[in-house]
Order: sequence, then C-alpha cells, then structure tokens
Amino acid sequence: MPRIFSNLLLAAAVLLGAAFAPVQAQPLVDVDWAKANLGKPGIVFLDLRSGGGLSKEGYLKEHIPGAIFTDYAKDGWREKVDGVEGMLPPPEKVAKLIGSLGISNGSHVVIVPMGRAALDMGAATRIYWTFKVLGHDNVSILDGGYQAWAVVDEKTKQPINPIASGGAELPPTTFTPHFRKEMVIDRNDVKKAMEAGVPLIDNRPNDFYVGLTTSPVVKRAGTIPGAKSLQESWLTKNNGGSFRSKSQLQALYKQAGVPVEGEQITFCNTGHWASLGWFVSSEILGNKNVKLYDGSMAEWSQHPELPVEQKFKLD
Repeated sequence: MPRIFSNLLLAAAVLLGAAFAPVQAQPLVDVDWAKANLGKPGIVFLDLRSGGGLSKEGYLKEHIPGAIFTDYAKDGWREKVDGVEGMLPPPEKVAKLIGSLGISNGSHVVIVPMGRAALDMGAATRIYWTFKVLGHDNVSILDGGYQAWAVVDEKTKQPINPIASGGAELPPTTFTPHFRKEMVIDRNDVKKAMEAGVPLIDNRPNDFYVGLTTSPVVKRAGTIPGAKSLQESWLTKNNGGSFRSKSQLQALYKQAGVPVEGEQITFCNTGHWASLGWFVSSEILGNKNVKLYDGSMAEWSQHPELPVEQKFKLD
C-alpha cells in the first residue's frame, strides 16, 4: 500500500474515532447549552431545591421539562457522622440514592440549583463534588440555575424557555461508585497541612471567620489558625447564581492572598460553602491540587486539642 494512501487512512481513522469519542462534560453549562440538549438521551437534569422557602412543591409548579427532583437537605446527600453534621455518607449509600433517581454511570448529570444566591450554588457544587468523589466525571452545573432558565421576555412577560409542571421521574437503575479516597480528607490531614504551611481557605462569611458569629453545629468561635478568608459570596456575581469570570476570580484570589495553584484546602462550617471554593479553584481556575474538608469547623471545633483562632472578641 502506498505510504501516502496509508497515511490518509490513518488520518481518517483518527478523525472518525474523535467524532465518536465521548465529549467531556464541562463543569459549567449555560442556558443555550441546556436548551440545545433538552430531551437528549443520557442527559439528566437534576433539579435541586431545599431550604430558604424552596421545596418540592415549587418544583412541581415549574421546572425545566424532564428535570427530576432531589431534596439536598433530606434525600441523603449529606449526613451526621460521629456527631458531625454535613459529612459525606458512605459511597455505597450515596450510590444507592443516585441509582434510585434513575442516574446511571452512563448519565450526563446537569445539576440545576434555584440560582437565587451563592448559597443555592453551594448545594450544586457540593453534589457536583460528591459525584466526582464517586468517580463520576460526567457532571455539570447550570450556571445561573433555574432562575437563568426561567427569565421572561420583557415585552410579552412570558417565559423565553419552555417550562413544565408536575413531576418527572426516571426508572431506578444501578449506579456503581468508583471511590476516589484521595479527594476526601479528615482533621488529621488538615492538621498536617496546617503545620506544613499548606494554604487553608475559609469560605464562610467574614463574621464567622473572625469569630463574631458561630454556627449551631460549631463548638468554638473562630477559624483554623493561619487560614485566609475568601467569602463564598465573592465567587458569584453580586452574590447571585452565576459564577464570576475566570479573570475576575483570579483577581479576587489575589486580593484575598489566596494562590490560584498548588496545594490548598477549603473549609467552612459543614463543607457547603467550602464546596463553592473547591469548585472555583478546581473546576474554573484549574487547580487540581485543592481539596475540600467536608468535616470543616463542625468537626475541627469538637476536638479541644486542635487550635482555633478567634480574631476578634466582644466583652
């Protein structure tokens, strides 16, 4: 076979293989992407509402067509472990929940938070992190959440995108976890990191960071000594449901004295706000050396041998 013809066949084979290769899921997708992929086989829109007046009743009134529902607070995405709230449940337990929703290892999961505030997006990033821990990379978050989808036309005052009511369900299936234990750390790992000078990032509001405010699940006010403050509300536009641009986030990290590369650990009270910090560092800024401490201050503060720094005290 002539070499030129052989090379042409090889090139054609490579292009054909690329055409049928699975497309890697992007961490963030926008409304245009969601609309273009609505109803496609294998894509599961996971509507996420709980707390702050949000409930399944709201989902039943209106949601993205075909989107299934899960309650972040009640369905078992997090649980109390050894007296610590908000911890990652055993992988097999979460996998059973995921399968019961009709999500398989072949599904591309698009998480749809309400998108009213950074707090909503934190629920999405925590579930996103959970999928990653279970070895499922085919997962995305709808930037702006349902609020971005449900925008109305200024003239007609009608929704621009299709909206469904009632419930949508998928038949239960099997989801097999492939646990990435290297993504999960405990207080001993954090203590070693603190002593080694690894940057620790406190993603709580500043009043928690300085010790003026304490969560009911945290035993001592303050933060882990040496931690930098990078509030979760900084990470989205106007504390809303859309993430800031990469360049804006890089500037904010610089302002907070937080590196954009290298080892670092994010934490908060229960690993909710900190998942936003993890998501921004890992998935938007591309730092794959960041880890989320899901025990956070709820676990750390329960152990008197571990230091806590209260930066400001009132009489």
